[in-house]
Amino acid sequence: MTVLRPTSRIRGAALPLALSVGLMTALGACAADPDEGTNGVGRLDASAIEQKARTAADGAKAVRLSGTLVSKGGTYKLNMRLKQNGATGSVTTKNSTFELLRVGDALYLKADAGFWEHEDDRAGGGDGASSAPSGSGDDAGSQAADTLEDKYVKVPEDDPSYKQLRGFTDMNLLLDGLIGLHGERVKGDHDKIGGMRTINVRGGEDAVGGSLDVSLEGTPFPLRFARGGGAGVVILSEWDKDFPLAEPEKGQTLDYGKQLPRT
Repeated sequence: MTVLRPTSRIRGAALPLALSVGLMTALGACAADPDEGTNGVGRLDASAIEQKARTAADGAKAVRLSGTLVSKGGTYKLNMRLKQNGATGSVTTKNSTFELLRVGDALYLKADAGFWEHEDDRAGGGDGASSAPSGSGDDAGSQAADTLEDKYVKVPEDDPSYKQLRGFTDMNLLLDGLIGLHGERVKGDHDKIGGMRTINVRGGEDAVGGSLDVSLEGTPFPLRFARGGGAGVVILSEWDKDFPLAEPEKGQTLDYGKQLPRT
């Protein structure tokens, strides 16, 4: 029988221990790098990450935008699919929900009768060009609402509401207003949104200038934006995913005239 010397026993025990320590060190090194296997954007500084996201968004052909925006005291819940030549989707306010469809410069609004009812006596647009039934007071308003209910009503470009409503369908306008941060850019934590790994960038330590989460997979698109001061949070998804866009059929549309009723 061979008798092992003490030094042999020590060396024999040290080998597995060394291998174990080495394995743990290697695993620890991998766990310590959350950007391993990503597009590398997470290794950049905060300002560079924001710029990468903006560049990606500027070059996109389409996107879905959903979430809540607070503007001028009003709260808007949006669910819009947007691309360069138009958009389709819905907007919900405190009192109503309406659908928007834009193809080129042609903008359509679709809503139920409750949306179209108003206190103003002018059921027409005030210029006599309206195709709504004539009348006075609440009866005229109700008749107009019944006529417009669930129809795609074309919004005249001269109508005061055209510019505001079109803003909900303008991809470039919405993204320009949503992606920009304010204040000193601060790099935040890694996270996941919709199953995709992200890196956070915020304006100021407390995100008073907004908070932006950028994809670490593939193109560094922005995936979530929280506006500063609790002014809303939106999710950005389906980047570059095309969707059909066409004007509604004639039987589904109504040309109300030069100006929509005041609602």
